[in-house]
Amino acid sequence: MDRNLALEVVRVTEAAALSSARWMGLGNQEAAEQSAVDAMRRGFDAVSFCGTVVIGQGERDEAPILFNGERIGSGDGPELDVALDPLEGAVIVAQGRANALSVVAITSKGGLFAAPDTYMEKIAVGPRAKGAVDLALSPTQNLQNIAEAMKCYVEDLTVVILDRSAHAELIRSVREAGPRIKLIQDGDVSAAIATAFPESGVDVLMGAGGAPEGVLAAAALECLGGDMQGRLRPRSNEEAERARRAGIKDLDRIYRLSDLVSGSDLMFAATGVTDGDLLRGVRFFGGGARTHSVVMRRTSGTTRFIEATHRFDKRPVY
Repeated sequence: MDRNLALEVVRVTEAAALSSARWMGLGNQEAAEQSAVDAMRRGFDAVSFCGTVVIGQGERDEAPILFNGERIGSGDGPELDVALDPLEGAVIVAQGRANALSVVAITSKGGLFAAPDTYMEKIAVGPRAKGAVDLALSPTQNLQNIAEAMKCYVEDLTVVILDRSAHAELIRSVREAGPRIKLIQDGDVSAAIATAFPESGVDVLMGAGGAPEGVLAAAALECLGGDMQGRLRPRSNEEAERARRAGIKDLDRIYRLSDLVSGSDLMFAATGVTDGDLLRGVRFFGGGARTHSVVMRRTSGTTRFIEATHRFDKRPVY
């Protein structure tokens, strides 16, 4: 895989972020998401590869573009699989909250777990706690193991959990264990990736969120040397049946990081839409805007943070 592909892909996430950021705080999550989808789809036309969407906006009958199985890219170059979320956090943008991203992960064919559109129980940590997490254990035991690996007290840890009524028992257990808790409305991809950066102040992600988003977070953590496990948690019979149609026979299986991301080469790019623990959001000024992105490549172990200034009179605005 051409190493320059990652820099081409970050232009795609920048385009989606620039378009969707216009809708911040305006209360219209559908418009925010559609603008990101349209910009990302147009952006991919200029990327030199033959891509297949394995995690996208949903099944073909549910999404007109960027659907699972859609072919994207210029048609020239390597055959690759793509996981994407043009706007991870449409509700976040609509409400003007933190941690919205535009995200893309690319790897070799068959290298990404094609997660069905259901929920996934997750636990994610950075490199300092790699190998210390196990979804078969209780939250308390996991936190003790993480603290031991990080050579700190459990009370020193900060755990991010989505603020959901379904997480009441998890939150109670974590509080009893003693670490600090940061509750977020949405945006667990950003939170999971932030665990790999000590300066973020986030050490652990726990709880259930979207399974496709779990694969995107796993791709970043694989590049960063972090760790993650996931277990599907369908919320309805319909979601359970969707998982079975995707070929998943054991809904209680615990997926390790290598199960979620197994491609021989892997690239990840994300651009902030709103401010978050990982990236700053889009900043508009007269005649242009600034974006803040991260680009990672597993083969080289390189992580680049890119701050770009976009002049609207010099280039197309998606």
